[in-house]
Amino acid sequence: MKTAIVYYSLSGNTGYAAEKIAAELGADLISIEPVKAYPDTGFKKFLLGGKGALMAEAPKLKPYTFEGDRYERVIFGFPLWAGSITPPIRSFIQENKAALTGKRFALFICCSGGSTEKAAEKLRELLGVNAFDASISLVDPKK
Repeated sequence: MKTAIVYYSLSGNTGYAAEKIAAELGADLISIEPVKAYPDTGFKKFLLGGKGALMAEAPKLKPYTFEGDRYERVIFGFPLWAGSITPPIRSFIQENKAALTGKRFALFICCSGGSTEKAAEKLRELLGVNAFDASISLVDPKK
C-alpha cells in the first residue's frame, strides 16, 4: 500500500517522528509550511499558534507536491496546539479534499503532555471519517 506522510513541524519533533515512520513504512514525506511562519519561541508561539488552532484558521501554504491518486493511505502528523489540529493541516485538507476522498488515514500527534483525543476527533470530522487505521500520541519524540 503506497503511503504519504503529510506533516507540519514547528520545533522539529513532528519532523523527526515523520522521518522515522516514513523509513519504517517506506512512505513518501510531504512537509507543509505556512507562507507566514508561526513564531517558534516565547509567548507569541503559544498565543498565535493557539489562537490559530482554536479559531480553525487555514493559512496559505508554501508550494508542495501531493499527487493524491498515487496513495492509498495518508498519515497526518502535527503538534498539538490548544488541544486541536494545527492550522497548516487544516489548510492541506481543504486544498486536497477531492484527492483525499476514499483514502485510508492514520495519524500521529506530538505533544508535551495532555490528551490528544480532541484533536484526533477534529481531524476525523474534517476528513469525514469515523475512524483511523492507526493513531499514536508521541510525547517529545526527539527526547
